[in-house]
Amino acid sequence: MAAFRDDFTGDRLDPAVWDPHYLPHWGTRAGTAAAYDVARGRLRLAIPVDHPLWCPGQHPTSLRVSGIASGGHSGPVGSRVGGQPFLDGQTVREEQPRLEGWLPSSGVVSVRCRMEISPRSMAAVWLSGFEETPEESGEICLVEVFGKDVDPGRSAEVGMGLKRCRDPHLVHDFAAPRLPIDVSEWHEYAVGWDAGTARFTVDGEHVRRCTRPPTYPMQLMVAVFDFPDWSTGNDGDLVPAYEVDRISGTD
Repeated sequence: MAAFRDDFTGDRLDPAVWDPHYLPHWGTRAGTAAAYDVARGRLRLAIPVDHPLWCPGQHPTSLRVSGIASGGHSGPVGSRVGGQPFLDGQTVREEQPRLEGWLPSSGVVSVRCRMEISPRSMAAVWLSGFEETPEESGEICLVEVFGKDVDPGRSAEVGMGLKRCRDPHLVHDFAAPRLPIDVSEWHEYAVGWDAGTARFTVDGEHVRRCTRPPTYPMQLMVAVFDFPDWSTGNDGDLVPAYEVDRISGTD
């Protein structure tokens, strides 16, 4: 198996592996750029208070995102060729270059990370089908945590499993068990999968098992999200952040 590892030891993301934009084909590269920093062996994604809305006027709810992806591509402007559409019949607004940074189709992926989130934000790491065809769109989610589901310092509902999306062969199998962990501290979230089974662990401890996961090429995505509509009116100064110490895997 080919091994992959990124310890973020430099002062920037490797452009041969990572695209610091969140689904730019549905918007623009300028409007989907992540706010991030690479320093002291860590990647820090953040959403500063002046971070723009993502795909304003298109996305049905207000959303701000800072994320990176290990792959991506699109068709020309006006085509429907692009990953993870959120509208029926959605068309490309800005054509994107093809990136095949790291596209595992089986094996093991692990991420050591910590989150700084509030009830109006969330953070996630997931594998999404590279979508050479629209059907190859299923997702394997390593970790998805909403701040509203966190008991600070004590526990959190940690989402993991399979999301069907537009893959007719995939069975949706996603759950968010409550785990006795502090997500603001460092933890390792991992999945190992083949054509038969996907096994999800946190800090090496088994948490979930799903059957028949996708085994087509998948891009790894890491992102932190903010939902302004969930504001309580006194949280406008908060800066959601996601720190990543290491991403590793085999394919």
